[in-house]
Amino acid sequence: MTVCVIPARGGSKRIPGKNIKDFNGKPMIQWSIEAARASNVFDNIIVSTDDEEIAEISNSLGAWVPFRRPKELSDDYTNTTDVIAHATKWCLDQELDAKIVCCLYATSPFVLPSDLVEAHRIIDTENWQYVFSASEYSSPIFRSFEQLESGGVKMFYPEKFETRSQDLPKAFYDAGMFYMAKSEAWLQGLRVFDSHSFPLKIPSWRVQDIDTPEDWERAGRMAQAVSEF
Repeated sequence: MTVCVIPARGGSKRIPGKNIKDFNGKPMIQWSIEAARASNVFDNIIVSTDDEEIAEISNSLGAWVPFRRPKELSDDYTNTTDVIAHATKWCLDQELDAKIVCCLYATSPFVLPSDLVEAHRIIDTENWQYVFSASEYSSPIFRSFEQLESGGVKMFYPEKFETRSQDLPKAFYDAGMFYMAKSEAWLQGLRVFDSHSFPLKIPSWRVQDIDTPEDWERAGRMAQAVSEF
């Protein structure tokens, strides 16, 4: 069995109600639920929330909200691994044989069903603990620098100053859309960014974290610019 878990707690401070706020004509969480349903790889789509309004909307959109997330897993300091581990354990306690569990963020309006299909194919047929969304930095991170208090700059990798850009290794970052994993990986708290994980590349034009009002506005402009969204 393959289960999708969408973590969506209430109480967002920087963007109030962001998980169900209207985004391009739909509650934000609807984009994730629809992508999960359209992928046809999940036996169950569960929303893990502590919020009654989120639960009601999620149910109306065809997701399953069979429990309320405990208070101790619903504050600003709770990490994703603990939330998904809780949902995974709940499934197993209910004798739902969840072998693969995907964490799909509620604020992932640009995830495509095909992304989830490919991630599932990889984790189901290859020897990985996690498959997660990732994107390539547009500029070499080895050319990065910080600004000092004096106003000047200092390179993080000064030894790479003379290295040609094309000779520097490519670097990637977490696209923050989804993490698909073997259930044991969640339960054991395995670290995502390690040698047992495979990054599924997402083009940078389809990647946008949504944590601040500025992020929200940028994502809205992206949605308007890309016809398929």
